[in-house]
Amino acid sequence: MPIVKIIEVIASSEKGIDDAIRQAVAEASKTVRNIDSVYVQDIKAHVKDGQVTTFGCVCKISFRIE
Repeated sequence: MPIVKIIEVIASSEKGIDDAIRQAVAEASKTVRNIDSVYVQDIKAHVKDGQVTTFGCVCKISFRIE
């Protein structure tokens, strides 16, 4: 039976929410191996002068422990 750990990562992007999610996974991949999935817990957008400037997300990233 595999052991799975979950970490929480906060990321943001000016390009879009999908880019923020990719950045969260890329950053976690620098120190964590065997990433299996990402659960996007929260999504938000920062607005300035009536325009969305930055997209942000809180991701729960799960990975297997060997």
